[in-house]
Amino acid sequence: MKDRIKETTGRWYEEVYEKSVADPRKKERRERFESGSGIPIKPLYTPVDLEGKDYEEQLGFPGEFPFTRGVQPTMYRGRFWTMRQYAGFASAEESNKRYKMLLGSGQTGLSVAFDLPTQIGYDSDNELSMGEVGKVGVAIDSLADMETLFDGIPLDKVSTSMTINAPAAVLLAMYIAVGEKQGVPSKELDGTIQNDLLKEYAARGTYIYPPQPSMRLITDIFAYCKDNVPKWNTISISGYHIREAGSTAVQEVAFTLADGIAYVEAAIKAGLNVDDFAPRLSFFFNSHNDFLEEIAKFRAARRLWAKIMRDRFGAKNPRSLMLRFHTQTGGCTLTAQQPDNNVVRVTLQALAAVLGGTQSLHTNSRDEALALPTEDSVRIALRTQQIIAYESGVCDTVDPLAGSYYLESLCDKIEEQAADYIRRIDEIGGAVRAIEQGFIQREIEDSAYKYQMSIESGDRTVVGLNKFQIKEAAPKGLLKVDEAVGRAQCEKTKSIRARRDNAAVKAALEALRAAATGTDNLMPPILAAVKQYATLGEICDVMREVFGEYKPAGM
Repeated sequence: MKDRIKETTGRWYEEVYEKSVADPRKKERRERFESGSGIPIKPLYTPVDLEGKDYEEQLGFPGEFPFTRGVQPTMYRGRFWTMRQYAGFASAEESNKRYKMLLGSGQTGLSVAFDLPTQIGYDSDNELSMGEVGKVGVAIDSLADMETLFDGIPLDKVSTSMTINAPAAVLLAMYIAVGEKQGVPSKELDGTIQNDLLKEYAARGTYIYPPQPSMRLITDIFAYCKDNVPKWNTISISGYHIREAGSTAVQEVAFTLADGIAYVEAAIKAGLNVDDFAPRLSFFFNSHNDFLEEIAKFRAARRLWAKIMRDRFGAKNPRSLMLRFHTQTGGCTLTAQQPDNNVVRVTLQALAAVLGGTQSLHTNSRDEALALPTEDSVRIALRTQQIIAYESGVCDTVDPLAGSYYLESLCDKIEEQAADYIRRIDEIGGAVRAIEQGFIQREIEDSAYKYQMSIESGDRTVVGLNKFQIKEAAPKGLLKVDEAVGRAQCEKTKSIRARRDNAAVKAALEALRAAATGTDNLMPPILAAVKQYATLGEICDVMREVFGEYKPAGM
């Protein structure tokens, strides 16, 4: 059969393809077709391209190893992905209103964006926070702000994701405390904290402490949640920011899974059994414009992670082998030029995530290249997901694109190239060492440079940016955060400090200092300090004093 297909494919190339008009689009792409990761694309794919592949080992069935076709047997026939729009800006009061609007519009989960001071562990009235309070997310200084943020939102009825890393333990403690005040025990809380510091060192920059104490905080959260917050996803190992920094799809898979390996190794070294924490690991990926490569990327990542957990770590629980992931559409693909074009880009990216089997999804808004999104833009972004779910028909069968010769071939190549990167990182000494040596950063920087040069040379077309331009009026109606928000937040934080029991706060912070100096799990003293209304900055400052602050090589 395959010999005959080889023979007839050769005949087709010679007698039909080569005699037709030779690929006219080649000239636009410097005489070659390739995916966004540089994988060459042939004119035609046939069963020959999958020759030698074992169906059950490479594909299998949904809900079973190697999970290429999805982590759930029914996928979206059972339930749709969680529609989790990322939101947060200005004050806790304003963000609370946005959350209620989104939930009222049919959103099924919350995703909290924090402002930059919160992300790096500073209170709003710290001089380093000036001009940044509430600008790219909501300002959270104490438990009082978290109470306001979730006022009227029952935490036993929603799943909440928090994009927070260096101070993740503190924000999780605040969430637990709010749940208790609502009468919701921690064992009933459902959600995710990002808690992924390695990608911060490599691609994003909102770190506080050096790698070793950061890894301690991460594994302390693993251990604490195993017994106390069992439904919580304790980490969202993030390729999203790696991709936003300029990586290819292959690098996004490779560097994300390499970070995942480092977290698993750290947890095992800390005395945890792999099957006790691995089922609560989750991942976070980007969805870019190369539609079929993105779908293949998600499938390859699932298969590769399942093999890593089974073969490298000996995991026995099937849930330990499952790569469950959230997706956000590509922020760096959005253009300020002709922003309505972004609606189309986001639709393609969202559809790729759904066809790739995501568990939850955020769709970016059309105006995010210009400012924080308006309510109208956010509603269109949410409606995009809902139209895909309810009107497109792609959710009616599990893994509808499986069996595409091109897709399966591309999936194999992404897996092979990502596995090769992981081998190189292993040879360096693992992800932490590779970051310390700058290997991962250099690889991302090189890819980002090549991508930018391809746009500037015209080899890569971005509609409205370097081709099909029009004259446009200055944008109107953009959302801007008033500077008064920062002033009001500072006053609120000072008022909390004046009203609380400061002797109890001091005692709680000293208990945290003692635990940080020793080896005790840090979550209980952090939770105790949060309940006394110690501020985020005060808690993080104690650990800054004990652990020090990270300074990248060369600074």
